[in-house]
Formats: sequence, structure tokens, C-alpha cells
Amino acid sequence: MNDWQDCPAIERDPERVSGAWIFRGTRVPVRALFENLEDGATVDDFLEWFPGVLRSQVEAVLKNGESSLLATA
Repeated sequence: MNDWQDCPAIERDPERVSGAWIFRGTRVPVRALFENLEDGATVDDFLEWFPGVLRSQVEAVLKNGESSLLATA
């Protein structure tokens, strides 16, 4: 299981976006990244569609997800 609390690029606040994990400083849910990638979007597409999100944040989220997968392998 992934511990998103270890990823400084995102935050969670029960008062914002129904408590979903969001990219820090935005209202963009992390889930939106994964949904768009699953639908065939590229990281560049995502960054264009969600201009408040930084490339470094996306990279941190993807690295955190990868680390989680490797830890369970």
C-alpha cells in the first residue's frame, strides 16, 4: 500500500476537495493524473490541462507510486 504522506508534492485536507489527495497548492486531485494517464494522455498533456501543477510534482507522485510498487514486488 502506498503511503502518500511521504510525498511532499501532495497534500490532503478534509476541508478541500472532499479530503482527496491533491497536488500541493492546487485543487487538482492526484487521481486526475492517473485517470488521464490511463486514458492515454501524456504528462505534457496533463500539465497543459492543469497549469497549476508543476512537472516536479507529477514526477514526485510517479516516483512515489513506483517506489510503492517495487516495495510490494
